[in-house]
Amino acid sequence: MSQPLIVPTRARSTKATRVNQSTTTIGFVNLGCSKNQVDSEIMLGTLVTEGFELTGDPTQAEVVIVNTCGFIEEAKQESINTILEHGHLKKTGTCRVLIAAGCLAQRYQGDLLKELPELDGVVGTGEFGKIAEICRDLLAPKKRQRRLWISQPPYLYDELAPRLRLGAQHSAYVKIAEGCNRNCTFCAIPLMRGKQRSRPVDSIVAEARRLAAEGVKEINLISQDTINYGVDLGLRQGLLSLLRELVKVDGLRWIRPFYLYPQQVTDDLLDLYAGEEKIVKYIDMPLQHINDRMLTRMHRLGTRAAIENLVDRIRTRIHGVTFRTAFIVGFPGETDAAFTELCDYVEQAEFDRVAVFVYSDEEGTPAAQLDDKVERDVMDDRRNAILSIQETIAASKGTAKIGSVLDVLIDGRSEETQGVLEGRHEGLAPEIDGVVYVDEDSADAGSKVADPAPGDFYRVEITDAAGFDLVGHIVTSTAH
Repeated sequence: MSQPLIVPTRARSTKATRVNQSTTTIGFVNLGCSKNQVDSEIMLGTLVTEGFELTGDPTQAEVVIVNTCGFIEEAKQESINTILEHGHLKKTGTCRVLIAAGCLAQRYQGDLLKELPELDGVVGTGEFGKIAEICRDLLAPKKRQRRLWISQPPYLYDELAPRLRLGAQHSAYVKIAEGCNRNCTFCAIPLMRGKQRSRPVDSIVAEARRLAAEGVKEINLISQDTINYGVDLGLRQGLLSLLRELVKVDGLRWIRPFYLYPQQVTDDLLDLYAGEEKIVKYIDMPLQHINDRMLTRMHRLGTRAAIENLVDRIRTRIHGVTFRTAFIVGFPGETDAAFTELCDYVEQAEFDRVAVFVYSDEEGTPAAQLDDKVERDVMDDRRNAILSIQETIAASKGTAKIGSVLDVLIDGRSEETQGVLEGRHEGLAPEIDGVVYVDEDSADAGSKVADPAPGDFYRVEITDAAGFDLVGHIVTSTAH
């Protein structure tokens, strides 16, 4: 996904070969963020381990599971629409059981069963490990009844959890913690995911070793608040400690932490980024706003001065760093002057990537009770204004890369153009940033590169830029 505006990820399904006629088939739809994807992979792995068969054709599934997102209004509506769409399969397909799992399920629980009669089960974020048992219960003729499986979300997977990964086999998401201790007034994540619970360092490292042994070259570390990793385990600078262990894992080429809160960022951590080749020079840090009054109303710690100082520190200590951030427009009380200040800052700071969220009232959050709401059409205009500013910045940054030679990880062949590969340099995260389109011909007299494959690294000379994407040709392969 090359657009700077973050939207829910495309629904994914996966296939398995039919074992026998008595095997129950499962159709699975994953919505939402990369954290949801890991949850889906754990549920899929559990189902396969327990003898269920997966199908990529929902019309042939006896059980359909929708892992929902409840983060913002658009995501909630997409989840409901997906449930309704697959509910029709009870009449037109072989579906006997329809389950809603994940964030929307955790948040609205009985309301979903009441409002969506198509649903047979609602499974919260604390019950993923029981998904096979839940499917069996709902399929049993004598026990069948519409039910909730909701608890406070203590569930946290470990390195022993079965997992069937979706997407590229050379790149994986690793969830290092669950939940969040922050109190941002706009955010419902603590209501759906609970307080922060960090996995032990040893568990994460063990998972990374297994993934590397399976051919994974890039791991993407995700959580709701990655900079705060380990605080609940009594660790000081927990992320620093974790990264120092992960860089020792043989076979990994890139380690990419996501979702750094703009506080507690130490010079030791930045120096590790700068000095360790396996940690990509990429900072993903949602700032949300720059106006001091807006930051206070959002209950974001820090001020404009503190943010500017931090951004300068990061860029000074990590040479060539790619900086991705996110902002919210239309937060209650955002005046024209506050928005203009934000626009001026985006133009001045020249971030590499900017995602823009339009504020929406979320039930149960303090922001929903705030006054001075902003009209939706005003919010849309403000989002478009920032995206327009960022589009110009991104075009300039892309043009500046023409002539450079970069290490590029090949993700696969282009579906649109024959003889063209798609890959990413370390400043392009999977799914949310642009890509590098790579000609399979090498720079040496147009000779073909031998068998380029997903997961291979090549030195690529950049010859053109188009929007958020780059174009280039292979100079040589790279060895780890």
